[in-house]
Amino acid sequence: RLRLHDGKLIKDRRYHLRTYPNCFVAKELTDWLIDHKEAPDRETGIRLMQKLMDHYIIHHVCDEHSDYKDAKLLYRFRKDDGTFPPSKDVKVFMRGQSLYEKLVSVEESILKVREENSVKYQRTFLGCEMIDWLVQEGEVENRKEAVELGRALLEHGIIQHVSNRHHFFDSDILYQFWINFRRRRRLTELLNENSSRALSESPDSPFCLRKLNPDPGNTSFLSVQTNKEIKIVSAVRRSSITSLAGNSNPYFSTTPTLVFPPVAECNPKSVLKRPVTNEELLSPGAPYIKKTLTIVGDAVGWGFVVRGGRPCHIQAVDPGGPAAAAGMKVCQFVFSVNGMYVLHLDYQTISSLIMTGPRTLVLEVMEAIE
Repeated sequence: RLRLHDGKLIKDRRYHLRTYPNCFVAKELTDWLIDHKEAPDRETGIRLMQKLMDHYIIHHVCDEHSDYKDAKLLYRFRKDDGTFPPSKDVKVFMRGQSLYEKLVSVEESILKVREENSVKYQRTFLGCEMIDWLVQEGEVENRKEAVELGRALLEHGIIQHVSNRHHFFDSDILYQFWINFRRRRRLTELLNENSSRALSESPDSPFCLRKLNPDPGNTSFLSVQTNKEIKIVSAVRRSSITSLAGNSNPYFSTTPTLVFPPVAECNPKSVLKRPVTNEELLSPGAPYIKKTLTIVGDAVGWGFVVRGGRPCHIQAVDPGGPAAAAGMKVCQFVFSVNGMYVLHLDYQTISSLIMTGPRTLVLEVMEAIE
């Protein structure tokens, strides 16, 4: 958006005796995307802009078109006309970006390279240092409010404890910014996002990281080959599988030789005896211990099922899979995935993190003390 303003593609334009402020012509913008190598062709450019429309970032100036047309039509960024509806997640992200930019632009910044347990970490700060700075700069009214802000940033994956063992506290614990807001992001990254929610036909459907060629008696783990292009598979009904097999979605593909066995529901009833909250898990003296599991996926996956949300739990474990060999058990709660705190996330998001991450999966789980 800012680059388009600088390039004068966004400006006041007159059409049918009416002036539309801060808008751009769709066809000109598609040309610009190709010229500036943000899109390889017009089709990709249209898909990118449609993605922005779907996320309520741009819209037709009169809201007469719900889709992006590569034509002489006027569109506008909602940020430029005050109609952008930021959610809580977006507000926290933007607050984190604002704080990061402010911290990296000052001399003697509290963000430094620091070492803990012989490991060096970038963009780190002490919890108490950050709170001092927030209060001093007028970003918050008091230390309590600063802690609440720090916790919101951590729960949204913007900051984290360097070894991901603590929530945010007013202490000399070492944290770091998990997101490098200065990294130049390309628009095409939008097209690599997971569509896990759209694929899941049932809000209660479990997500399986399944094994190829399961034992005849084990139908809980559906055959799915690991493929970098397959971002996520969530299937309870046959229609979810056939839509993948038919390549109806451009972001998913299967190999022609892949054969799906009959689809079976994967432990549809929760294995938990009762619901457990994050507060209960994290409260001092709670009867839970934390374990770190390193699971090296084989050629076909990891072999376990994630379900629930806030917190998620392990619903099922393939007894012959890598997860079982690493010590995973049902009813464990997922605390972190590859160093990212995830107690506040749902199973679709956690599943996406696992499927798009490295083959060697590092999970921190919490289990009840027997």
